[in-house]
Amino acid sequence: MPPAASPAPSPTDGPNRRWWEHPWLLLALVIAATVPMIWPQTPPLVDLPGHIGRYRVQLGLEESPFLGRYYQFDWALIGNLGVDLLIEPFARLFGLEMGVKLIVLAIPPLTVLGFLLVAREIHGRIPPTAFFALPLAYGYPFQFGFVNFALSMALAFLAFPLWLRLGRSGRWKLRAAIFVPISCLIWVSHTFGWGLLGLLAFAGETADQRDRHGATRLQAFFKGGLHCIPLALPFVLMLAWRSGAVAGVNADWFNWDAKGRWLLSILKERWETWDKAGAILLMALPVLGLIRLGFKFRHALALATIFLTLIFVLLPRIVFGSAYADMRLTPFLVAVAVLGITPKGWVERRLSGAIAVLALLFFVSRIAVTTWTFADLDQAWRGQLAALEQVPPGSRVLVQASVPCNRAWRTNRMEHVGSLAIARRDAFTNDQWAMPGAQLIKVRYREGAPFVLDPSQIMRPHPRCRSYNETILPLFLQLMPTDGFDYVWFVDLARPLWPEDQRLTPVWNGGARGILYRLADSATSASETPNGSRARPTR
Repeated sequence: MPPAASPAPSPTDGPNRRWWEHPWLLLALVIAATVPMIWPQTPPLVDLPGHIGRYRVQLGLEESPFLGRYYQFDWALIGNLGVDLLIEPFARLFGLEMGVKLIVLAIPPLTVLGFLLVAREIHGRIPPTAFFALPLAYGYPFQFGFVNFALSMALAFLAFPLWLRLGRSGRWKLRAAIFVPISCLIWVSHTFGWGLLGLLAFAGETADQRDRHGATRLQAFFKGGLHCIPLALPFVLMLAWRSGAVAGVNADWFNWDAKGRWLLSILKERWETWDKAGAILLMALPVLGLIRLGFKFRHALALATIFLTLIFVLLPRIVFGSAYADMRLTPFLVAVAVLGITPKGWVERRLSGAIAVLALLFFVSRIAVTTWTFADLDQAWRGQLAALEQVPPGSRVLVQASVPCNRAWRTNRMEHVGSLAIARRDAFTNDQWAMPGAQLIKVRYREGAPFVLDPSQIMRPHPRCRSYNETILPLFLQLMPTDGFDYVWFVDLARPLWPEDQRLTPVWNGGARGILYRLADSATSASETPNGSRARPTR
């Protein structure tokens, strides 16, 4: 990938500033990134209700008369605690669900701000092409609900320009003193963010050695690594974390079909043609810089793009039992590539304004569609969550969320909606994921086996697309434990499929979709089952 021949110019202001670099416009873009999250009661991100359920256990285990019967929570230092730590003060100030909403609402604008700051520091000004990268703040990993990951990546993009600025001004000691704690903070938020910061910093230092100091490639790599030593302390934290009880394996290497789908899914949201067209556009832009067709790459982000591409190729789909490891990188790989290019020659002289207009229209249209999509999803979620009004506190709720096959593009994201029963009713639900070393929650309740852990709450429409531990309706009715739960909640299940079973007594339905049953021979709430019984483990 051809780098620019010279380092980025110094930032320009005043009369040399282009209209798209005006601070008020940039501020408006950062604020616009919050708009899709304002209306929904709960941000409609796939995994987020599961996280909210865990936060309720984290915050309320000691005060709740029910949660301790079902769950255990033990604090430990792991590289996956971003929102888990922030929710401690936010829940006390705003309540659990509003606290989560405020934290998650802040992630996209922080990411947009980080993108803009990186572009300005790398190029010396904000090129018009940079605005094309901004919709990636709502990329697929964020839509999936990987909130700790997304927060850490936003922090990495905010920290990287500061790293460059301090290095360019020669304040090495100050940079080292600042970035030792910053690197640890980002690592605690999520390991991937720290890894990204280290990679960007290494690419920036290596490029600087080549461009400003005339070092050979080998010298540039060596000196670039030395300069990144202040970011290395989390390696010690990583060794301590991963030497403990860590579940899961690394699997599914070099799955080219999946990797291709992840690249086309960087903007996956609701409409496949619209989302894929945006993804193809974003991936085509860096190619113009690669072949120098009216655009050029800045050396630092060209190197970073190469490094991220190699990591994406080599990373398996499953790392330590956690899926979608390689998928998470794709929006940020593309963002780094897009942020690294800038118009040159006649394209810069004649078309920069038009490019800025097109890029801003792309961002605004993506935000508008995301806002509409989130409002629609919020309405669907509220319709299903009305069932919780019929669930007594402390109940054992067996959730079956009707979701399409994995290859379906449009879904209602109901996989973990059931976990809001934990947050709102101190209930037990069977959709928490609990892997040692990855989450701090443990599930104590085993009477409902095999329906106690994620993904036992997922019900697919066809056997051919059912993954391990997921169900289809006939299989569920065959395996349903009648003495381990108080309620069975079919989330978003279409009315024609509602089962008529003598063991199930309907107590609520959502009209055309979703129904809640009480198990006929079960207690109606946890308080009616004697403590110490086999169905109610005591703390």
